[in-house]
Amino acid sequence: MPNQLGKRFQCETCGSEVLCIKAGDGGVECCGKAMDLMQPKVLPSAD
Repeated sequence: MPNQLGKRFQCETCGSEVLCIKAGDGGVECCGKAMDLMQPKVLPSAD
């Protein structure tokens, strides 16, 4: 899966988080495994 600008990844082994600041081919790895793509957090509306 190519890396997309602005996506966050998390290592399920050590808990490290990575923010992708430059798009490119390949994957993000930590502790010898591919990192999981984090889901965006829902922010409260300012209504």
